[in-house]
Amino acid sequence: MKKLLDILYQYWGYARFRPGQEEIMQSVLAHKDTLVLLPTGGGKSLCYQIPALAKEGICIVVSPLIALMKDQVANLQRRGIEAEALYTGMHYREMDQILEKCAYAKVKLLYLSPERLHTELFVERLKKMKVNLLAIDEAHCISQWGHDFRPAYLNIAKIKEFIPDVPVIALTATATKRVKEEIVEKLELNDVQVFQKSFERKNLSYSVLYEEAKLNRMLLILSKVPGTGIVYVRSRKKTEEIAAFLRKNQVSADFYHGGLQMDVRNKKQQAWIDDQTRVMVCTNAFGMGIDKPDVRVVIHLGLPESLEEYYQEAGRAGRDRQKAYAVLLYQENDGNNLRYRFETHMPDLNTIKKIYHSLGSHLQIAIGAGEGRTYELDVHQFAQSYQHRPVHVFHALQTLEQEGYLLLSDGLIWSSRLMIVMDRYQLYNFQVQQVYFDELIKAILRNYGGVMDGYVKISEQKLARVMGRPVSEIIRMLKKLQQYEVLKYEIQTDKPQVTYLRARLTIDNLLIDVDRFLFRYQVKKENIEAVIRYGENKRKCRSRQLLAYFGETDADACGKCDVCVNRRKRKGAVKEEVKISVALQQLLSESEKSVQDLVEELPSVHPEKVIETIRNLADEGQLVLGENDVVTWVKK
Repeated sequence: MKKLLDILYQYWGYARFRPGQEEIMQSVLAHKDTLVLLPTGGGKSLCYQIPALAKEGICIVVSPLIALMKDQVANLQRRGIEAEALYTGMHYREMDQILEKCAYAKVKLLYLSPERLHTELFVERLKKMKVNLLAIDEAHCISQWGHDFRPAYLNIAKIKEFIPDVPVIALTATATKRVKEEIVEKLELNDVQVFQKSFERKNLSYSVLYEEAKLNRMLLILSKVPGTGIVYVRSRKKTEEIAAFLRKNQVSADFYHGGLQMDVRNKKQQAWIDDQTRVMVCTNAFGMGIDKPDVRVVIHLGLPESLEEYYQEAGRAGRDRQKAYAVLLYQENDGNNLRYRFETHMPDLNTIKKIYHSLGSHLQIAIGAGEGRTYELDVHQFAQSYQHRPVHVFHALQTLEQEGYLLLSDGLIWSSRLMIVMDRYQLYNFQVQQVYFDELIKAILRNYGGVMDGYVKISEQKLARVMGRPVSEIIRMLKKLQQYEVLKYEIQTDKPQVTYLRARLTIDNLLIDVDRFLFRYQVKKENIEAVIRYGENKRKCRSRQLLAYFGETDADACGKCDVCVNRRKRKGAVKEEVKISVALQQLLSESEKSVQDLVEELPSVHPEKVIETIRNLADEGQLVLGENDVVTWVKK
């Protein structure tokens, strides 16, 4: 235990673990298969990172999101921890070099996407590694009942035959009972130790407010709740419109969506993190992996497509454990609109096949080619060129991903990088013969060590400053050097990328599992109905509804949500009406009185409450409200 605490303090600067972390780590160190369910922000990553550092060897971490992998690795490297990542789209030589380091115990944590697990390159190197732990992040992706099903996760268990005595830790922030059971079954976890912290967020108040004028209500909420906020909407266009509306009403706001250039996104995100922008209006592309603990309010102007999605997005409020609010603004037709969008946005199987065929033509991939290749893809441009609906393209790509044909990475930043492929003798001769490129080659060698051994990240701007030339000229020169086969050069891009996991097929040979397609359709439909039920249920505590969805059926009412507050108000109103009724009966026991007289004789009660109670009692037949507002008690 002391060693674990020493590692925690040395690399993270904390003196103690959060509740539950120590027990999870002890299970891992005891060589037990372990399933961890902790809410967002609960410190899941440390549960495998610290045991990995405490044991000899390397930890293999399977993760579905490249952007998150890169963030995790960058954070570990900043702390002085040897970590690397392998993901679809990397070049063979670069992956080979990373795996070589792993085989010779120079890396403590290797992150990789599930698609890379069963490549020949990885399997052969895995046999040479001393693996101390297999960690499966976002483990709910293995379940077809989950909202983020990733078919490559189903093959993870097969890798265990190469590392038979290595314990497995599976981690997730959202999992229903069915999903948990599938995680254990599909990962083939043995004698599994389950650690589940309640998904309850005691500091977070959930509310669903029925409101026709959503924008005005949003302004009111933001005026009453100080601090940083997030507003989630369902379209890119809406992010810009709502942000403009907020600024017009003197609220510091900006917008964020996946269609923005990466440098623009990073700038907007950093301004929000640094509190230069108060409110970020965004699609669900925003928030994943962002560790900002002091968000005070998250507002949803539209319904998400699953309660898992809503719980994660709402849970970005109050990670500092201080009071925070999650508000869903709901209109009467929101549920039907969500159903309609789902039905009209889902393409049929023939449309999916046509989109697959169009994609191959658009990317100029020959039949039988493309396997393992990654291509830039502007989804909207592609859809427009082939007259497909963009939303159909998105869902078709999702289905093709679930069938194992391709993989889509949305708007991932790829820094410019290069590698010199000539040996030193060839390079020297080239510099002598091509004097125009000599200065640039020298600048690359001086500023970027290891460039002759593998890919290194470079900055065209930095090279331009060193040489005193325009960036555009540097880029042209680098492209020319690539044509001369001096180096391999990849220019920075943040466009979505599609990777073909299998060679392109003819449209007739593209097989889609109809049963699986219909099953996923039904799961999505059930997820949507669960969201609508949550929005429309005004009787059960919001926190209890969410917890029951995740299997916690015995939770207490939170006392803070709109349902609990309204119930408390109703109880208070009933008690007050009973007191007013008793007082009215006493005042009318001897003779009838006018409404005005009764109001004046009950000075401690608001006049409207007195009048309302009189009307209710008249409706119940306990008193008579006659001409000139004369009130008579009915004696029984």
